[in-house]
Amino acid sequence: MTASTNPETTTPAQRYHARIQAEQEVIARAERQERLLSGSRLAVLVLGLLLLAAVVFSGVYAATLLLPVTVFFGLVIAHERVIQARDRGRRLVDHFERGLARLEGGWIGLGEFGLSHLEASHAYAEDLDLFGRGSLFEYLSTARTEAGEATLAQWLQHPADAETIRSRQEAVAEVRDRPELREELALLGETLRAKLHPQQLETWAGGEKLRFHPLVRWMARAFNLLFVSTLIAWGAFGASPLYAVLALLTQTAFVLPLRGKVGHIIATSALGRRDLDLLSSMLARIEQENFSAPHLQRLLDKLKTEGLPAAARISQLGRLVGALDARRNQVFAPFAYALLFSTQIALRIEDWRVHHGRAVRGWLGAVGEFEALASLAAFAWEHRGYPFPEIDADQGPTFCATKLGHPLIPTLDCVPNDLRLGPDRRLLVISGSNMSGKSTMLRSVGVNAVLALAGAPVCAESLALSVLTLGASIRVSDSLQDGASRFYTEIRRLRQIFDLLGEGRDLLFLLDELLQGTNSHDRLIGAEAVVGGLLERGGIGLLTTHDLALTEMTARLPGPAENIHFEDQMVGDEILFDYRCRPGIVQHSNALALMRAVGLEV
Repeated sequence: MTASTNPETTTPAQRYHARIQAEQEVIARAERQERLLSGSRLAVLVLGLLLLAAVVFSGVYAATLLLPVTVFFGLVIAHERVIQARDRGRRLVDHFERGLARLEGGWIGLGEFGLSHLEASHAYAEDLDLFGRGSLFEYLSTARTEAGEATLAQWLQHPADAETIRSRQEAVAEVRDRPELREELALLGETLRAKLHPQQLETWAGGEKLRFHPLVRWMARAFNLLFVSTLIAWGAFGASPLYAVLALLTQTAFVLPLRGKVGHIIATSALGRRDLDLLSSMLARIEQENFSAPHLQRLLDKLKTEGLPAAARISQLGRLVGALDARRNQVFAPFAYALLFSTQIALRIEDWRVHHGRAVRGWLGAVGEFEALASLAAFAWEHRGYPFPEIDADQGPTFCATKLGHPLIPTLDCVPNDLRLGPDRRLLVISGSNMSGKSTMLRSVGVNAVLALAGAPVCAESLALSVLTLGASIRVSDSLQDGASRFYTEIRRLRQIFDLLGEGRDLLFLLDELLQGTNSHDRLIGAEAVVGGLLERGGIGLLTTHDLALTEMTARLPGPAENIHFEDQMVGDEILFDYRCRPGIVQHSNALALMRAVGLEV
């Protein structure tokens, strides 16, 4: 490997640029070869036709046709390989360009949105933009299988325990330093142009098994051998065709009682050869690795069964499913019927399911988990300055960060801030003018907590936190379909956040403009009661507000609380924000200035 592409001596952007340039050269060379081979094939074809005419009309030996035919098929094979090299280069260029887009801020809309994995009424997923266009999931996910996407989505929505987080961190760190492995896994999925849908395979593998007597398979082979022998005897030795007819009738009589079970096996085995090929290829690539992280070693252990690796087992199943599809060929169908082809393949498929079906769930889980780890590893590799957080499982609810930013905001635009929550500072009430950064602070805390509790590095100089559960009320609105006002939607979310306190974990709550859907009197009383209840039950959190009356409740709450704020400056007719968090309560508002800036006369 050259120094220019060595992942240890170059930045991710430099590696991506170098690899794009290298692959573009491969593509250009392949395109030149493709044009040359296409012209050569045409020339050889014309030459072959001329020789054929000479054979037909001039008495030239037919053997002379062997040379152009051989050369032609050789060119066909070479042409196919060149096309594969060209397509592989194009897929790699696309892969590296997506990496560059993540680094340069042009990634939105290029990845998977993951909305199918969003859990209904989740306590923070929508508020923190975990799924959808421009979401954390789209930014993180490099998975090529649905199992990988589902696992990553599960990790983002369900914080892990301290031991699991630490084991994932170690695994992510090891996979982070193997960019070639991640690139090859990504390329496999693109090569097959398939997305593995594990649910169908898992349901089939775990379904009710149809057991056959051990003699059934041997009898099927014996009757088949008998029929073939009678055909050979008839064709080669002049035996009576009646023997072949009787053998065919006998094996037909043998198969008739099995038709129901065989038909059921065939009907339920429509698994998709491409999906199985993708799974087998990914398993085989993972099995080639030697890992030191215990978490990764456990994943490899899941892929071993009865002396053969999982990749070989899945490949075997793929060949059987492919063979079953062959019976639909109209030319082969009569031979398939005569040779008991469908019955014998169906018996072997069911035998595979009986012996290996129970292991499929573990194999799919291992692939999904590895892809989720690879997604986090790519994130860690592209952001080498992001540290893994320190997980403190023994101390009370804690979230202490220095230079905390939002990972989805481009580095040049991101303004980091320090923030500390713990036993001596349980609540921060954030006041500030419009567009000054209050809601972004909530999302920065929330998204980094999600990353930390999933096992990923975080967008900060450092972060130490306890094992938390999250609850957020940031993006709430009225619902015409549900007939619910904004206020009613918000208090239902608050009820959900309170319910999280009963799950036995420390709570981190993030509340944006609490209870703004009611009058100021009820709002003040209600907000103090809600926040006080959360603090009394051991929660820590952030509350943003425009209503400065809410900042006064910090002195009356049952837990230690402080005020911080964001502010802006008017320079001429322009409002400037520095997005820096400061202690205390904001002293002015920019609402009127903003109204004037858009042309409202106030």
